[in-house]
Amino acid sequence: MFDVLVYLYETYYRPDACPDSVALAKKLSAVGFEEEEISKALGWLTDLAETNSEFSGQYPQQTAFSFGIRIYVQQEYDALGTAAIGFIQFLEAAKVLNPLQREIVIERALAVRESQLSLDKLKVIVLMVLWSQGKEPDGLMFDELFLDDDDPEPRMLH
Repeated sequence: MFDVLVYLYETYYRPDACPDSVALAKKLSAVGFEEEEISKALGWLTDLAETNSEFSGQYPQQTAFSFGIRIYVQQEYDALGTAAIGFIQFLEAAKVLNPLQREIVIERALAVRESQLSLDKLKVIVLMVLWSQGKEPDGLMFDELFLDDDDPEPRMLH
């Protein structure tokens, strides 16, 4: 699923540039992605769009500029892990994510339903949340989102 998401990010500069889901599924299949991965990715993106809409309508705009502290419950710690939570806090402190975007990232990370999400997958989720909202991190943050812990050189997305 994550390879498909990265491919979409690289190929379409914004979500509304993507063709409709049927045409997109055909295009992704022609590129060589498996049907199951395409289905998971498109379902995840559909849910992301719904989450964006739900959260922006449910929470007042001032929530996006809150200065409160986020307390993570055990389920979130179990699914995300300390490194991922620390990275989310780093992005929030660097003003890459506002509190509303942070909550969307957490919700979408939990939706993946992996026992412990890797930091690389979390970085893709962050990028897709920003992409879905038409926001792009600046160059330094973009490098941070795609810097491998073992390799000081930025890695290729796909």
